[in-house]
Amino acid sequence: MAAAAVDSAMEVVPALVEEAAPEAAGLSCLVNLPGEVLEYILCSGSLTAADIGRVSSTCRRLRELCQGSGKVWKEQFRVRWPSLMKHYSPTDYVNWLEEYKVRQKAGLEARKIVASFSKRFFSEHVPCNGFSDIENLEGPEIFFEDELVCILNMEGRKALTWKYYAKKILYYLRQQKILNNLKAFLQQPDDYESYLEGAVYIDQYCNPLSDISLKDIQAQIDSIVELVCKTLRGINSRHPSLAFKAGESSMIMEIELQSQVLDAMNHVLYDQLKFKGNRMDYYNALNLYMHQVLIRRTGIPISMSLLYLTIARQLGVPLEPVNFPSHFLLRWCQGAEGATLDIFDYIYIDAFGKGKQLTVKECEYLIGQHVTAALYGVVNVKKVLQRMVGNLLSLGKREGIDQSYQLLRDSLDLYLAMYPDQVQLLLLQARLYFHLGIWPEKSFCLVLKVLDILQHIQTLDPGQHGAVGYLVQHTLEHIERKKEEVGVEVKLRSHEKHRDVCYSIGLIMKHKRYGYNCVIYGWDPTCMMGHEWIRNMNVHSLPHGHHQPFYNVLVEDGSCRYAAQENLEYNVEPQEISHPDVGRYFSEFTGTHYIPNAELEIRYPEDLESVYETVQNIYSAKKENVE
Repeated sequence: MAAAAVDSAMEVVPALVEEAAPEAAGLSCLVNLPGEVLEYILCSGSLTAADIGRVSSTCRRLRELCQGSGKVWKEQFRVRWPSLMKHYSPTDYVNWLEEYKVRQKAGLEARKIVASFSKRFFSEHVPCNGFSDIENLEGPEIFFEDELVCILNMEGRKALTWKYYAKKILYYLRQQKILNNLKAFLQQPDDYESYLEGAVYIDQYCNPLSDISLKDIQAQIDSIVELVCKTLRGINSRHPSLAFKAGESSMIMEIELQSQVLDAMNHVLYDQLKFKGNRMDYYNALNLYMHQVLIRRTGIPISMSLLYLTIARQLGVPLEPVNFPSHFLLRWCQGAEGATLDIFDYIYIDAFGKGKQLTVKECEYLIGQHVTAALYGVVNVKKVLQRMVGNLLSLGKREGIDQSYQLLRDSLDLYLAMYPDQVQLLLLQARLYFHLGIWPEKSFCLVLKVLDILQHIQTLDPGQHGAVGYLVQHTLEHIERKKEEVGVEVKLRSHEKHRDVCYSIGLIMKHKRYGYNCVIYGWDPTCMMGHEWIRNMNVHSLPHGHHQPFYNVLVEDGSCRYAAQENLEYNVEPQEISHPDVGRYFSEFTGTHYIPNAELEIRYPEDLESVYETVQNIYSAKKENVE
C-alpha cells in the first residue's frame, strides 16, 4: 500500500510542478502524505532545482519541507555537485539553498572567465597578471575550482578550447594555494622534521591537477607499516614497535630491536612489495614524486630514502637523512646515547640499493671518491627539499620536447620560494620568461614581471650588470614592438600569393620523411624563418627549397614544428593528436579533422570550407573503396 501511495504521489508531482498552484489536481492527496514520504518524493531525483522552487511556493506544508537547510535542497546540491560534499561536516549547519545559489553563481563566473581567455591570450602565453580576474572573485574558491573540473570532465571531443584554458586556470589556482602552504611549512622551527609533508608539497606543486594529499600518501605508508609489523611479529612477537599506536613518535633505543625492524622493512619493501631503485629510467621526474614512487614502487636515492625514513621512524628507529654527494643516504647511529660521536659511529643505509648497510669506506666506494666528514652529517627538512627541487631543476633544464618548459618553471618557483635571493636562478627565470614571451597583458606596464626580477638581481649582485642590462634592453624592445603592433593578420586562400598552398588548418597530416603525425594550425606561402634557421635545417637541399608553403604543425610527441609542404601528406587514418596546445587553436575533433576555434578561424577565414572539401574527397572516397 505504501509503495502504491508513493507511486501515485509521484504521478501528481509533475502536474503540480506544471501548474504550481494550490488548485492542482491531487494536491490535497499529496500534502496529506507523511513527511518522510513527501521528502522521499522530492529527493527522488526527478525534480530540478527550478521544480523544487515552484513546488515550495504551492502551500505552506511543501514550503516547510523545502526549507533551505533541509534534506531536499541538500539532495539537490549533492546530485548537482557530488564532489563538493566532502568539504562539509555532517555536524555543520548548512543552508543548502544558499549554497546552491552561491555555487551556481560561481559556475557562471568561471565559465565567463574561461570564455574570455581565448580571445585575450590567443597570440601569447597567458601573462603574469592574466589571472587577476580570478584572484578578485567573490565566493569560495572551491566552488570556482569545481566548475573548472566540470569543464575538464566534459565528455567527447568538443569544447577543446574551454578545456585548454580551464586547465591553465585550475593549474594556477592550485599552485598558488600549494605554494602558500609550502612557504608556511618552511617557517616551522628546525626541529620540525616532517620530511614526508615537505615532499608531498613538492609533488602537489608539480602535479596540481592530480588528486594528491598527505592523508592519502600517509594511508598508503601506514598499510606498508602494517605489513612490516606482521613480518616483525614473526621475528619477535613481543617487539615494542608492535604496541605503537598510529601517530605515536616513540623511539626504541636498543640497537638489536632497531635491527629487527630494519630487517622486517627490507623484507617487506624489497622482497615482498618489490620496491627498487630505478636504474633503467633514472632521469625521470616521476622518480621524485612520492605518489608515483608508491604507485610504481621505484624511485631515486632521495625519494626511496624518504619513504624508508618515514616507515622506520613510525616503527621507532631514529634514522636521519644524509645529503651525501651523488647518492642520498640515511644514517643509523650505533654509538651509546650521550657519547661524543664521529662518522664511524654510524651505519649508512642505501634505500636505493635495497636497504644495504654501508660503512664509511663503502659509501666512498659507492660514489667513487673520498669526501670530507662534513658530508656525512645530518640535514634538516629544508635542505632535503632543496636537493629534491634541485634534482627537478636539473631535469627541467634537460627538457627538449615540452616547449612550455613546465617542469623548469615549476622547479624554479619552488627553489625561489625557499631561497628567493639566488641570483643565477633569478637570471634563469628572467631568461625563461623572455624566451616564452610570458608578459603581462599590458606589456608597457612598469610593473613588468621580467623587469621586477631584473631589478631584484641588480640589487643582490651589481656584478651581473651586463646580463641584466642585456635582458632589460630586450624587454623594453619587446614593449615597443607591442605598442606598434597592428591588428590580426588575416590569410585568405583565394589571394593570388597563396595559390600554391595545398593544405588547410585542422587537417591531420603525416611527415613523409620522419613519419610523425601532426595537425596544421598555421601556414605561410613561403618559409618565413631567418637565414640561419634555413641553413641549419638544410632547407636548400629540398627540391623546392624555401620557395614553397611551410606549415606550423602540432606533433603527437608534444613538439611544434615548421614543415615544408613537399614533406607533408594526408594521413589516411586520421587520429587525435595528443599535444598540450591543441585546445589553444581548435574547438573540436570530428574524427577526421580539427575544427578551428573562433580566434584561429578569424586568421584563416577560408580554410574551413577547404577542409570540408578535402575530407569529402579523401576520406569519403576511401570509405567507398572499402565498402
